[in-house]
Amino acid sequence: MRECQNLAEVRESIDQLDEQIIQLISERSQYVNQAASFKKDIDAVKAPARVEAIITKVRQLATEHQLNPTIAENVYRAMIASFIEDELQEHQRIQSTPPSSQ
Repeated sequence: MRECQNLAEVRESIDQLDEQIIQLISERSQYVNQAASFKKDIDAVKAPARVEAIITKVRQLATEHQLNPTIAENVYRAMIASFIEDELQEHQRIQSTPPSSQ
């Protein structure tokens, strides 16, 4: 992290981070879509125990990185909820696609 000298530098740094964050969220999204093909039903997609395990891990990581763990939890809960909706759609698409005959 650099020490910014003015608001313009702060904003520039935030913009650069936003680009990296979006790239990482995109990569995470691709893994979530892959996961949909391994899950047998909607309950497996929702996986509340897995969600809580992620939240526990994220809160710990936040603390280790001097981030308010509540901020990390709120961001992750919103992100996970969005990913679950997306994964449910992908799961439904996969389930409704007839197997290819070879």
